[in-house]
Amino acid sequence: MRIIKLCIALSVLSLASAALAQAKWDMPTPYSSTSFHTVNITQFIADIDKATGGKVKITVHPNGSLIPGAQIKRAVQSGQAPIGEMLISNLANEDPLFGVDSVPFVATSYAEAKKLWDASRAATEGRLAKQGMKLLYTVPWPPQELYTNKPINSVADLKGMKFRAYNPATSRLAELAGMQPVKIELADLPQAMVTGGIQAHITSSSGGCDTKAWETTKIIYDTQGWLPKNMIFVNQKAFDALDTDSQTAIVKAAQAAEERGWKMSEEGNKKCLELLASNGMQVLKPSPQLMGELRKMGETMAGEWAQGAGADGKSVLDAYKK
Repeated sequence: MRIIKLCIALSVLSLASAALAQAKWDMPTPYSSTSFHTVNITQFIADIDKATGGKVKITVHPNGSLIPGAQIKRAVQSGQAPIGEMLISNLANEDPLFGVDSVPFVATSYAEAKKLWDASRAATEGRLAKQGMKLLYTVPWPPQELYTNKPINSVADLKGMKFRAYNPATSRLAELAGMQPVKIELADLPQAMVTGGIQAHITSSSGGCDTKAWETTKIIYDTQGWLPKNMIFVNQKAFDALDTDSQTAIVKAAQAAEERGWKMSEEGNKKCLELLASNGMQVLKPSPQLMGELRKMGETMAGEWAQGAGADGKSVLDAYKK
């Protein structure tokens, strides 16, 4: 009898333990633990843990330590990782629609970026859904700036330079400017600047702070080219395997994370520019000639994007321009 009671007790404990830890997810991200994106994710995870009573446990693996950044989408789609983060525009070669937020000078402020996201969200969610994934939330990087170690007064000054390209749009921008695009993840950027693997790059003030750009780079040109977004997304089957209350908790936490993340991005932009300057970097306005030439290249790329994106792209732009 005692053995039977013991077995029953153990079974109850086992079931309780299983209910408590319904899901244990590993979450790969390409960015450092100090990036504001990762800080926001940490709060997102804490909110889920609290709301589900510990039934959904998510462990973040920053800096590409679990899965390299370029492979995260495939990992989530295949179920290798149930949840992940990546730059949406990295997928622009797969579908131009994913690259709308990285077309230069289409949306250059937070208000414009939010309006563009409102116009493109449904189409983005639809693309991911067809591939078995669910979008949870997005957060933009601050406006993109040009980092160099020599004065740049015109596009001609960029010609021949090795340029860090992190998505199809930056690769195309490099080509139009006569630069050599080099694919490099943000975490590897400082080493590339030191070794001469690249001589210039475009990233946000936040990216500059995360990589301590002042240790390798002298000048930032405040071009404010575009605000590319990161997305946090989940494998649909993994999401569907959760109970309804856990699903609701994740969606609510995602809504809060998106709102919080946009504020963190905007507030952090000013602080990072100040930090970069305080560490000896020159934060300069581009010359009228450089800015005019960059905008002209942006117009070329906008035309190319619209042609490639087809009817869906036209609908997004029409909604954005209203």
